[in-house]
Amino acid sequence: MRMILIAGGWSTERAVSLSGATGIAEALKRLGHEVRPLDPATQFADIIPAAEAADFAFLNLHGAPGEDGLIQAMLEEADCPYQGAGPKASFLALNKAAAKAVYSKHGLRTPDWRLYTDIDGAPRELAAPPAGLPLPVFVKPNAGGSSVGMSRVDRAQDFGPALDKVFALGEAALVETCVPGFELTCAVLGETPLPVIMIRPRPGTVFFDYANKYDKDGAEEICPAPVDAKLTAEVQAMALAAHKALGITGYSRSDFMIDAQSRPFILETNTLPGMTATSLLPRAARVAGMDFDALVAELVRLGLAAHSARKATAASKAGE
Repeated sequence: MRMILIAGGWSTERAVSLSGATGIAEALKRLGHEVRPLDPATQFADIIPAAEAADFAFLNLHGAPGEDGLIQAMLEEADCPYQGAGPKASFLALNKAAAKAVYSKHGLRTPDWRLYTDIDGAPRELAAPPAGLPLPVFVKPNAGGSSVGMSRVDRAQDFGPALDKVFALGEAALVETCVPGFELTCAVLGETPLPVIMIRPRPGTVFFDYANKYDKDGAEEICPAPVDAKLTAEVQAMALAAHKALGITGYSRSDFMIDAQSRPFILETNTLPGMTATSLLPRAARVAGMDFDALVAELVRLGLAAHSARKATAASKAGE
């Protein structure tokens, strides 16, 4: 098939996007496809014409545009199949506050949170952590990823600077209570949860930050996670429930903190999980018996099926 591989963009995760695209392009070529790279940062006006001439668009974007549903909406305008979540599900999942509201509606346990917006531009040196959220708290961009701009706040005097760090990125800030424990992550492929991964940040770091995620000597990632079958099943069930609650198709990956009572708390759901050599989704797929090329081929298959389903739904509505 004639493929466009959309990667890059202008978010703070541009470098991660481009890194993953290299391996995806090689896999698509090995699978017999013709691949044309396309970077929205420099070729935005080309997206719809290129999509109209292509058989499929493979997305490897992180942040906005990409995970916010904009590119997906443009691809649907061009009637071009693509892998992963549609525009609505993408937007809900990328906006952490919106996703957490959806989790709560569907009975999924998530840490307490507040949303802060930079509505007046005033300095926040004297800002106090929100009532009802005891320290420590995490302060993170509401629509960002890869832990860019994220801070753990252990002292009240550090709360304002943590907000300013997020606001400097042009983002609203999600403030979330810290759940002491350990981190697990679980991907869903189609509607099947993959093996659960345990994440152990490298010594000397306090959370799973950018370096832990992407450096070669970063966090230890253990798959399958060394936890009991009951916890594994609960995390997999919550990952699938979040996938469905947000209306995601194709694939996703949800992150969890596990407290001292072995209760999982869902943190967020990623609709375009990382596809670099060190990324979590390919690692889980390998443990499930699927190599990288097979994973890419399955994502294409799922994308084509979703496109057919959208067309069938549209035709049905047109005939009503």
